[in-house]
Amino acid sequence: MTEKSILIFGAGKIGRSFIGQLFGRAGYEVVFADIDQTLVDELNRRKSYPVVIKGKTEETLMIRNVRAVSVLNEEAVKEEIVRTSIMAVSVGKNALEKIIPLIGEGLKLREKHTPGRSLDIIIAENMRLASEFMRSRLTELLPRNYPLDKRVGLVETSIGKMVPIMTEEDLKEDPLIIFAEPYNTLIVDKGGFKGPIPDIPGLSPKENIKAWVDRKAFIHNMGHATAAYVGNFYHPKATYIFEVLADENIFRTTRETMLQAAEILLSYYPEDFTKNELKEHVEDLLERFQNRALKDTIFRVGRDLPRKLGIDDRFAGIIQMARQKGLPYDRIARAMAHGFFFGKTDENGKRDPQDESFMQTLKKDGIRKTLINLCGFDSEKDKYLLDDIEIQYQKLKK
Repeated sequence: MTEKSILIFGAGKIGRSFIGQLFGRAGYEVVFADIDQTLVDELNRRKSYPVVIKGKTEETLMIRNVRAVSVLNEEAVKEEIVRTSIMAVSVGKNALEKIIPLIGEGLKLREKHTPGRSLDIIIAENMRLASEFMRSRLTELLPRNYPLDKRVGLVETSIGKMVPIMTEEDLKEDPLIIFAEPYNTLIVDKGGFKGPIPDIPGLSPKENIKAWVDRKAFIHNMGHATAAYVGNFYHPKATYIFEVLADENIFRTTRETMLQAAEILLSYYPEDFTKNELKEHVEDLLERFQNRALKDTIFRVGRDLPRKLGIDDRFAGIIQMARQKGLPYDRIARAMAHGFFFGKTDENGKRDPQDESFMQTLKKDGIRKTLINLCGFDSEKDKYLLDDIEIQYQKLKK
């Protein structure tokens, strides 16, 4: 058993550029579990990977003491769960459902070999109520007598780091290279840990993680998508987020929309944030969104329309919160409506498959049925919200 090691499910952008970087530079052995055999083999061959920090100046960090295992090799993964001192998952909600059974088997083996030894799992996913989701799935899978709440810390996070899509050209040069912004603060749920909270630079434990997860979803994610959707609407030939934010009208619209969301959040979390803190956060995000060196694309920020225009996601989620308190949300609804005109493609001229399906449904069935059938809206419960969004959509359509 290694004294300081982290097992990270997902050797993707956040897994390598954020979680792996933080723990690797703090002296931990970093072990990735991933389905991409080529990536696994390359990590095992080189035992390191580069993270290129794209800011006012460029810096390359080499993360060392790294190895990897294929998630298809279940016995090897379970052994890693037994031996690791902490774990993280960064695979996306759909893949998370698929790996939870394997995590459950590993937890049972760990309890067998080292009974009474707890394991904290950092849930590095952009999803609300992530710990409840994992707890419910693990409860279904583990034996009734397994002491889940005593042994396993399910640590929610607020992932604020921006990592752009790597181009084919970049990956040809080095399949392990990752570009990322300088921001490097991982906000975690202080109360989620069962063991000692790792004392590493960049880890920021918070008492009320729900407030910080909502801040990420409804200011950061919502503001970023606003820039992408409104920017694309008026500048369809633009490629990068910094390009559309150079338009004063797009910048102002994005800023005002984010500030409206901040007012709503403040009404829910007055003990966690002040108005000035949220305003400063908005200004900081807008500056980060305009990072030219990062070359973050409109396509990356806006793609996956069924999820991003979903009932509980960045726009509709905060609108529902506003409705519950009778607060204005007109700017947010207007920004959301621009998403129904999003037709961005990747570097090869291909649209995201989810977006392609979304647009076909929209053309065939109209906005209301699309929201109900693809985005989780309820025809009765969400009637007023559907009405508001359709009104904004029709205004733009004219």
